[in-house]
Amino acid sequence: MTNRFKRKKDPLTAEEREAIIKKSSQQVGPGVFNSTIIVVASFLPVFLLTGMEGKLFHPLAWTKTFILLIDAVLAITLTPVLITFFLKGNLKPENANPITRTLEKIYTPILTLCLKWRKTTLLLNIAALAAGFVMLTRLGSEFMPPLDEGSLLFMPVTLPDVSNSEVKRLLQVQDKLIRTVPEVAHVLGKAGRANTATDNSPISMIETIILLKPKNEWREGLTKESIINELNAKMQIPGVTNGWTQPIINRINMLSTGIRTDVGIKVYGQNLDSIYSFAQTIKKHLDGIDGVKDLYVEPITGGKYIDISIKRDEVGRYGLSVDDVNLIIESALGGMKLTTTIEGRQRFSVNARYGQDFRNNLQALKRLQVQTMNFGPIPLEAVADIQLSNGPPMINSENAMLRGTVLFNVRERDLGSTVQEAKMKLDQMLTKLPKGYFLAWSGQWENQIRANRTLKMIIPIVLSIIFMILYFTYHSVKEALVTIITVPFALIGGVFMVYFYGVNLSVAVAVGFIALFGMAVETAMLMTIYLNEAMENMVNKHGNSKATLSPAIIRSFVIEGSAKRLRPKLMTVSVGLFGLIPILWASGVGSDIMRPITIPLIGGTISSTIYVLLITPVIFEMIKERELNRKGKIELIDVKE
Repeated sequence: MTNRFKRKKDPLTAEEREAIIKKSSQQVGPGVFNSTIIVVASFLPVFLLTGMEGKLFHPLAWTKTFILLIDAVLAITLTPVLITFFLKGNLKPENANPITRTLEKIYTPILTLCLKWRKTTLLLNIAALAAGFVMLTRLGSEFMPPLDEGSLLFMPVTLPDVSNSEVKRLLQVQDKLIRTVPEVAHVLGKAGRANTATDNSPISMIETIILLKPKNEWREGLTKESIINELNAKMQIPGVTNGWTQPIINRINMLSTGIRTDVGIKVYGQNLDSIYSFAQTIKKHLDGIDGVKDLYVEPITGGKYIDISIKRDEVGRYGLSVDDVNLIIESALGGMKLTTTIEGRQRFSVNARYGQDFRNNLQALKRLQVQTMNFGPIPLEAVADIQLSNGPPMINSENAMLRGTVLFNVRERDLGSTVQEAKMKLDQMLTKLPKGYFLAWSGQWENQIRANRTLKMIIPIVLSIIFMILYFTYHSVKEALVTIITVPFALIGGVFMVYFYGVNLSVAVAVGFIALFGMAVETAMLMTIYLNEAMENMVNKHGNSKATLSPAIIRSFVIEGSAKRLRPKLMTVSVGLFGLIPILWASGVGSDIMRPITIPLIGGTISSTIYVLLITPVIFEMIKERELNRKGKIELIDVKE
């Protein structure tokens, strides 16, 4: 009875167990460490991003890098030590696990079929790769996926000579119309600039923040785009050009590019009238392009000014000086500061000027009284010419040149194709601008071009670094090529999934593909390690010569190396995959950015796993058969060193 409750004796001595653990760690450890370094290296493009995209994704890259580096160190130091403590007693073989047996029963016949029809299998993968490239060319592009802020910013622009009373009336009318939409919770609008030196908005520009109700309170089938379209239809007021954006992205755009819409065309030149004329011509050509919304030209002419020109001869005849007349004009119209009142910590200046009835029209201004020493009071028109004149409502300059802008948003279409079509139309129209005048594209497009330029420059360098790491791991160019060729096939699933989800290419999607590079190479390295181990076992059993080896023997050991270690390969993929899938159903603020990162990762992980499990053994077998036919033996790659 006592023997039944006694613990079975460990069949291995401590020395034997430590030797097995040491051998296994030496086999897998370098591959795990090098694959981690590859994943870290694949994130180099993210570190080199600048601007707002850099600020957004740098924390992600740093976090992942530090976690992976610590993980790599622990994998080759702490993990073997922990295994010596916990891996004791009777150890069951791998095929004793029912999940492993089931997976092998499913996987082995499929792999055998792929090895039997090698050329067909490779052709199918090449066809899938070609289809992926076709889909890639049909994907739209944008700088960043639009982040749903839960609110809208309505930015209409009216005529530059609008009066204070009229713009106030417009603001009230617009707010009432906006409140008629059931999905609107609160509306707050302002006209002109706020009480700050950083807000240089003219009185003709209105900003209205619209807070929306939670989505579960919206009418059935309604989206944010449809709400904007409904509001825009209600806001069709003569003389007013509507603009729709969101509060946060609007401020970011204005601070980073000086453009308050998605895209802007800056027209530089020497004369405001010419700049405005060119801008109007550009607007006519852009009008009607699919996706271009809220198109308008920023007004740089049309402002109204009161010009008071002093008649110097008349001033002298009345015994006055120019300063005497200017003092009257300043105090009557602008107001003269008399004193300052102090209310606690606040200080207010006290100004004095003529009442509204004495200065609200040109005739009243002409009748302003100017006091003289010898002739008594005389009207202002006796010593000055008073008239209305046109001028710029606000002068914009950039790079020491005058600037006008054509502004528009992009909705119901991707940013990249919209701007490309607009550029084609403008290139046909603007074959040659006058000397001293030129155009520049700005806004989100400017950011997109900068990010694309950085990625195109650094990604080839990163792929070269990954290839060098693989070469120093295998000490073989062929093995490094077999592993790194996984990358384009990993992209197939990512492209397919991005295409069918209807996601546009953006910096967020690019970050997802960058993360996919490392994961794909990591899985391929694991497969290559086990296949090379199978080749070592084959040579130890059958020798390494053409006389003792045959294609059938090579195939049997390729199947063994692929199938017998199926569980750790699938575990490597599943851990990352199961952590990513819940993001597809995430909602709320931030999910708009995370989903485009996750979609290519999930699709690419699935396709790269299929490639590694089915295609890598096929290519590996073909390489080994070629080595045997040409050299009379196969090359053994020692990846444990």
